Amino acid sequence: MSKKAILSLCIVALLPLVSYLIVKKASENAVVMPTRYFPDSVVNKVVDGKQVSDTIWHKINNVTLVNQLGDTVSLDDISGSIIIADFFFTRCPTICPTLTRNMKELQDAMKMKDARRRIDSGFVRFISFSVDPERDSVEALKKYADKYGVNHDTWWFLTGEKKRIYDFALNELKLGLQDGEGVDSNFIHTQKFVLMDKDRVVRGYYNGLDSTAMSKLAEDLTLLMLEKDRKKKRKIF
Repeated sequence: MSKKAILSLCIVALLPLVSYLIVKKASENAVVMPTRYFPDSVVNKVVDGKQVSDTIWHKINNVTLVNQLGDTVSLDDISGSIIIADFFFTRCPTICPTLTRNMKELQDAMKMKDARRRIDSGFVRFISFSVDPERDSVEALKKYADKYGVNHDTWWFLTGEKKRIYDFALNELKLGLQDGEGVDSNFIHTQKFVLMDKDRVVRGYYNGLDSTAMSKLAEDLTLLMLEKDRKKKRKIF
């Protein structure tokens, strides 16, 4: 692993400290929140005698699949959570192990809560969608998840009807997938991680193989955690 990659993973591992610094900075300066993607419509209305425009952002539609524990689950089951999602398959010999390890770094960082609990990280959920669901059975997913030390309570590996998964990737997350046509290693899928806020609005795409992009994801994740705190008007100091 390169020095740059090691440095990036150290930054991710120190996410609770980064959270504190960002919160501290937010109290002193304006912070630019992660961009929202895919407006559905724009509503014009009058507020205090002035006409203003309000953008209605696309909420990612629900999808129901089966996780590595054999449970039927859906996005609605984790409503109100921040979601980080990616695509993989258990037989993948190339990018998937790296994607999973980098997601694992984020999962582990969520365990390292700040001693004063300035930001509650317990509502972040991770989802990995199989692009080879016909061979990625519940048993295969469980074995893969255990191999990487996954927390089954916060990270789902999902399988199910292939068309449902591919349609979800294309139509909801705007990501392309290509069927392997029966060849284990011939699937072409995105290396992007997708960040969704608690309203299931896409807030960012990140190259899961790039250390700089992973550092940016960690930063944006912290900002969304802060955004949740602001809306709840919770005291963070």
